[in-house]
Amino acid sequence: MSKKGRVFSGARPTGRQHLGNYLGAIKNYVALQDDYNCVYCIVDLHALTTVEDTANLRQNTYEMALDWLAAGIRPAETIMFVQSQVPQVTELHTILSMVTPLGKLTDLPTFKEKVRQNPDNVNYGLVGYPVLMTADIVLYKSDIVPVGVDQAPHLEFAREIVRSFNYRFNTKALIEPQAKHTEVPKVLGIDGKEKMGKSLTNQIELASTPEETSQRVMQMVTDPARLRRNDPGNPDVCNVFSMHKIFSPAEEVEMINRDCRTAALGCVDCKKRFAANLNKDLEPFRAKRAEFAAKPEQVWDILHDGARRARELAEATMKEVREAVQLPE
Repeated sequence: MSKKGRVFSGARPTGRQHLGNYLGAIKNYVALQDDYNCVYCIVDLHALTTVEDTANLRQNTYEMALDWLAAGIRPAETIMFVQSQVPQVTELHTILSMVTPLGKLTDLPTFKEKVRQNPDNVNYGLVGYPVLMTADIVLYKSDIVPVGVDQAPHLEFAREIVRSFNYRFNTKALIEPQAKHTEVPKVLGIDGKEKMGKSLTNQIELASTPEETSQRVMQMVTDPARLRRNDPGNPDVCNVFSMHKIFSPAEEVEMINRDCRTAALGCVDCKKRFAANLNKDLEPFRAKRAEFAAKPEQVWDILHDGARRARELAEATMKEVREAVQLPE
């Protein structure tokens, strides 16, 4: 079956992935492989804009790669690699920076938010982050970029940079990527308040043992208004119930929805049921991850081979770019 086009997506190397990462991105990465030629990148250079200590950068890259592979990324057909191992991306980043107004970069809401979060580390790389992101996408002639609604402005800015480059140098060397909007559920952490994330230590990691997973689930906040076992609950505001709807059988979800409202089911039993269903769902992932983890050199070989294939695509694009800019051969 012929594929519809080329998809690109990248993620910072944050180490072992959690349920939020899986439901928000990885699950979609796996599904897209059926219809598209996929290029998935672990963007370690992007990570440098906010990371002060790189001691864990390589290990985090490896752990993320393990989780992607265990989740179902198929390296024989999908190009999966590490950003810094394709040097053409920094060359294109530099060239694209020449057609990107500084005022637009500093006016982006994402830049202002990063400045607010890291006022003592406002570096050049942070300002140029959207330009490097654009280089990531267009270097591989990507047609499609999966984005949530909140990320759409980032992609539109990348499209502006492409139009500026093509107009300035009278070329069609770069392709304007199209957005493929995805339904990304907001996955709350075990606190039931904030988005699941490592920085808040409120995550449930995919690679945790069944015992560790159950312990984290039992810490999850349920309906905050339900103070006693005999109080009726409201599943509509319960974070555990929102996860049941994803990982539990439909008939069980219906039963929980009914019995929680009548206090026939308590929060402890509700969480135990979710832990059991989540662990069952993660069994194939854990088994596959263990197979890859037993051969770490194989994981790095996959990443290196992906980088080789990515460099071939990147160099073909850069030849067109250098020709358009009239850089000497």
